[in-house]
Amino acid sequence: MASGGQRWGRRVSRFVLALASGNSGKLRELRDLLSDLPIEVDSASALGSVVYPEEGAEYVPNSIAKAQAAATQLGCSAVADDSGLEVDGLDGGPGPLSARYGGPGLDDQGRVDHLLSELARRPSASREARFVCVASFVSLDGQVYTERGECPGRILLEPKGEGGFGYDPVFEPEGYSRSMAELQPAEKQAISHRGRALALLRSAIEAGLGLGA
Repeated sequence: MASGGQRWGRRVSRFVLALASGNSGKLRELRDLLSDLPIEVDSASALGSVVYPEEGAEYVPNSIAKAQAAATQLGCSAVADDSGLEVDGLDGGPGPLSARYGGPGLDDQGRVDHLLSELARRPSASREARFVCVASFVSLDGQVYTERGECPGRILLEPKGEGGFGYDPVFEPEGYSRSMAELQPAEKQAISHRGRALALLRSAIEAGLGLGA
Protein backbone atom coordinates (compact mmCIF):
# COMPACT_ATOMS: atom_id res chain seq x y z
CA MET A 1 0.00 0.00 0.00
CA ALA A 2 1.31 3.44 -0.86
CA SER A 3 2.33 5.90 1.81
CA GLY A 4 1.86 9.62 2.20
CA GLY A 5 -1.90 9.58 1.94
CA GLN A 6 -2.15 7.46 -1.23
CA ARG A 7 -4.18 4.29 -1.47
CA TRP A 8 -5.70 2.65 -4.53
CA GLY A 9 -7.00 5.91 -6.02
CA ARG A 10 -5.47 9.22 -6.87
CA ARG A 11 -3.67 11.41 -4.32
CA VAL A 12 -5.69 12.32 -1.26
CA SER A 13 -4.82 14.73 1.50
CA ARG A 14 -5.81 16.05 4.86
CA PHE A 15 -8.20 18.49 3.18
CA VAL A 16 -10.07 15.89 1.12
CA LEU A 17 -13.38 14.61 2.42
CA ALA A 18 -14.84 11.50 0.83
CA LEU A 19 -18.56 10.81 0.73
CA ALA A 20 -19.15 7.09 1.10
CA SER A 21 -21.98 7.02 -1.41
CA GLY A 22 -22.47 6.98 -5.15
CA ASN A 23 -25.63 9.05 -4.87
CA SER A 24 -25.11 12.28 -6.81
CA GLY A 25 -27.92 14.00 -4.91
CA LYS A 26 -26.24 13.34 -1.57
CA LEU A 27 -22.91 14.57 -2.93
CA ARG A 28 -24.50 17.79 -4.15
CA GLU A 29 -26.12 18.40 -0.75
CA LEU A 30 -22.87 17.78 1.14
CA ARG A 31 -20.92 20.08 -1.18
CA ASP A 32 -23.52 22.82 -0.73
CA LEU A 33 -23.40 22.52 3.05
CA LEU A 34 -19.58 22.72 3.17
CA SER A 35 -19.06 25.08 0.22
CA ASP A 36 -17.49 27.78 2.41
CA LEU A 37 -14.72 25.49 3.68
CA PRO A 38 -11.30 25.20 1.95
CA ILE A 39 -11.67 21.49 1.30
CA GLU A 40 -12.35 19.13 -1.58
CA VAL A 41 -15.53 17.10 -1.19
CA ASP A 42 -15.85 14.18 -3.56
CA SER A 43 -17.48 10.79 -3.84
CA ALA A 44 -15.43 7.86 -2.62
CA SER A 45 -15.66 6.28 -6.07
CA ALA A 46 -13.97 9.33 -7.60
CA LEU A 47 -11.06 8.95 -5.17
CA GLY A 48 -10.49 5.23 -5.51
CA SER A 49 -12.01 1.83 -5.01
CA VAL A 50 -13.92 1.05 -1.81
CA VAL A 51 -15.44 -2.25 -0.76
CA TYR A 52 -18.35 -1.65 1.60
CA PRO A 53 -19.70 -4.10 4.16
CA GLU A 54 -23.19 -5.48 3.72
CA GLU A 55 -25.78 -3.22 5.28
CA GLY A 56 -28.02 -4.30 8.13
CA ALA A 57 -31.32 -3.05 9.51
CA GLU A 58 -30.06 -0.26 11.81
CA TYR A 59 -29.08 3.27 10.86
CA VAL A 60 -26.13 3.83 13.20
CA PRO A 61 -23.96 0.77 12.44
CA ASN A 62 -24.69 1.08 8.72
CA SER A 63 -23.60 4.71 8.65
CA ILE A 64 -20.45 4.17 10.70
CA ALA A 65 -19.38 1.08 8.75
CA LYS A 66 -19.61 2.88 5.40
CA ALA A 67 -17.62 5.89 6.65
CA GLN A 68 -14.95 3.67 8.20
CA ALA A 69 -14.63 1.62 5.03
CA ALA A 70 -14.05 4.72 2.90
CA ALA A 71 -11.67 6.35 5.37
CA THR A 72 -9.57 3.21 5.84
CA GLN A 73 -9.34 2.22 2.19
CA LEU A 74 -8.82 5.72 0.77
CA GLY A 75 -6.64 7.17 3.51
CA CYS A 76 -8.69 10.33 4.01
CA SER A 77 -11.50 11.57 6.21
CA ALA A 78 -14.93 10.33 5.20
CA VAL A 79 -18.61 11.03 5.69
CA ALA A 80 -21.46 8.56 5.25
CA ASP A 81 -25.11 8.49 6.06
CA ASP A 82 -27.81 5.91 6.44
CA SER A 83 -31.25 7.30 5.81
CA GLY A 84 -34.77 6.02 5.66
CA LEU A 85 -38.43 6.87 5.35
CA GLU A 86 -40.59 5.79 8.29
CA VAL A 87 -44.32 5.65 7.59
CA ASP A 88 -46.78 5.21 10.45
CA GLY A 89 -49.19 3.22 8.29
CA LEU A 90 -46.41 0.75 7.49
CA ASP A 91 -45.48 0.28 11.16
CA GLY A 92 -42.46 2.52 10.76
CA GLY A 93 -41.31 0.91 7.53
CA PRO A 94 -39.47 0.80 5.29
CA GLY A 95 -36.97 2.54 7.62
CA PRO A 96 -33.32 1.55 7.12
CA LEU A 97 -34.41 -0.73 4.27
CA SER A 98 -35.80 2.20 2.24
CA ALA A 99 -33.15 2.00 -0.48
CA ARG A 100 -33.99 -1.68 -1.02
CA TYR A 101 -37.75 -1.40 -0.52
CA GLY A 102 -39.80 -3.51 -2.91
CA GLY A 103 -36.96 -5.83 -3.80
CA PRO A 104 -33.84 -5.71 -5.98
CA GLY A 105 -33.84 -4.02 -9.35
CA LEU A 106 -36.19 -1.14 -8.55
CA ASP A 107 -35.15 2.45 -9.23
CA ASP A 108 -36.40 5.51 -7.33
CA GLN A 109 -39.65 5.58 -9.31
CA GLY A 110 -40.22 1.87 -8.75
CA ARG A 111 -39.78 2.22 -4.99
CA VAL A 112 -42.15 5.21 -4.90
CA ASP A 113 -44.76 3.24 -6.85
CA HIS A 114 -44.36 0.31 -4.48
CA LEU A 115 -44.80 2.56 -1.45
CA LEU A 116 -48.00 4.12 -2.81
CA SER A 117 -49.33 0.68 -3.73
CA GLU A 118 -48.71 -0.64 -0.22
CA LEU A 119 -50.50 2.31 1.37
CA ALA A 120 -53.42 2.01 -1.07
CA ARG A 121 -53.97 -1.53 0.20
CA ARG A 122 -54.43 -0.13 3.69
CA PRO A 123 -57.10 2.56 3.21
CA SER A 124 -57.15 3.41 6.91
CA ALA A 125 -53.37 3.52 7.22
CA SER A 126 -51.87 6.74 8.52
CA ARG A 127 -49.78 8.65 6.01
CA GLU A 128 -47.89 10.48 8.72
CA ALA A 129 -44.21 9.90 8.15
CA ARG A 130 -40.70 11.11 8.80
CA PHE A 131 -37.38 11.05 7.02
CA VAL A 132 -34.54 9.92 9.32
CA CYS A 133 -30.81 10.30 8.74
CA VAL A 134 -27.82 9.19 10.80
CA ALA A 135 -24.67 10.83 9.43
CA SER A 136 -21.18 9.71 10.45
CA PHE A 137 -17.76 11.32 10.11
CA VAL A 138 -14.51 9.37 10.47
CA SER A 139 -11.36 11.47 10.77
CA LEU A 140 -7.86 10.61 9.56
CA ASP A 141 -6.93 9.41 13.04
CA GLY A 142 -9.97 7.12 13.19
CA GLN A 143 -12.21 9.16 15.47
CA VAL A 144 -15.91 8.48 14.84
CA TYR A 145 -18.71 11.03 15.23
CA THR A 146 -22.42 10.54 14.50
CA GLU A 147 -25.46 12.81 14.45
CA ARG A 148 -29.15 12.17 13.78
CA GLY A 149 -31.59 14.38 11.91
CA GLU A 150 -35.31 14.02 11.27
CA CYS A 151 -37.88 15.72 9.07
CA PRO A 152 -41.57 15.04 9.89
CA GLY A 153 -44.28 15.13 7.25
CA ARG A 154 -46.77 12.97 5.39
CA ILE A 155 -47.02 10.80 2.27
CA LEU A 156 -48.94 12.29 -0.65
CA LEU A 157 -51.41 10.39 -2.81
CA GLU A 158 -49.26 10.89 -5.90
CA PRO A 159 -45.81 12.25 -6.80
CA LYS A 160 -45.35 16.00 -7.19
CA GLY A 161 -42.28 17.90 -8.40
CA GLU A 162 -39.18 17.13 -10.41
CA GLY A 163 -36.41 17.97 -7.93
CA GLY A 164 -34.69 15.95 -5.24
CA PHE A 165 -34.37 12.18 -5.39
CA GLY A 166 -35.65 9.04 -3.73
CA TYR A 167 -39.01 9.48 -2.03
CA ASP A 168 -38.94 13.30 -2.23
CA PRO A 169 -41.81 13.55 -4.76
CA VAL A 170 -44.31 11.87 -2.40
CA PHE A 171 -43.14 13.42 0.88
CA GLU A 172 -44.74 16.66 2.05
CA PRO A 173 -42.76 18.20 4.93
CA GLU A 174 -44.67 19.36 7.99
CA GLY A 175 -45.77 22.98 7.58
CA TYR A 176 -45.51 22.93 3.78
CA SER A 177 -48.06 22.50 0.99
CA ARG A 178 -45.39 21.29 -1.43
CA SER A 179 -43.54 18.04 -1.76
CA MET A 180 -39.85 17.83 -0.92
CA ALA A 181 -39.23 17.56 -4.67
CA GLU A 182 -40.89 20.95 -5.22
CA LEU A 183 -38.63 22.81 -2.79
CA GLN A 184 -35.66 24.84 -3.89
CA PRO A 185 -32.31 23.24 -2.91
CA ALA A 186 -31.68 25.80 -0.15
CA GLU A 187 -35.18 25.25 1.27
CA LYS A 188 -34.71 21.51 1.32
CA GLN A 189 -31.25 21.75 2.87
CA ALA A 190 -32.60 23.83 5.74
CA ILE A 191 -35.27 21.32 6.79
CA SER A 192 -34.23 17.93 5.45
CA HIS A 193 -33.19 15.07 7.69
CA ARG A 194 -29.82 14.89 5.96
CA GLY A 195 -29.27 18.63 6.08
CA ARG A 196 -30.02 18.69 9.80
CA ALA A 197 -27.76 15.72 10.57
CA LEU A 198 -24.88 17.13 8.53
CA ALA A 199 -25.28 20.58 10.06
CA LEU A 200 -24.91 19.02 13.51
CA LEU A 201 -21.87 17.08 12.27
CA ARG A 202 -20.18 20.12 10.75
CA SER A 203 -18.18 21.13 13.84
CA ALA A 204 -16.71 17.61 14.09
CA ILE A 205 -15.81 17.72 10.38
CA GLU A 206 -14.05 21.07 10.78
CA ALA A 207 -12.15 19.86 13.84
CA GLY A 208 -11.25 16.54 12.22
CA LEU A 209 -9.85 18.30 9.17
CA GLY A 210 -7.89 20.72 11.34
CA LEU A 211 -9.72 23.80 10.10
CA GLY A 212 -9.53 26.86 12.29
CA ALA A 213 -6.94 25.22 14.51
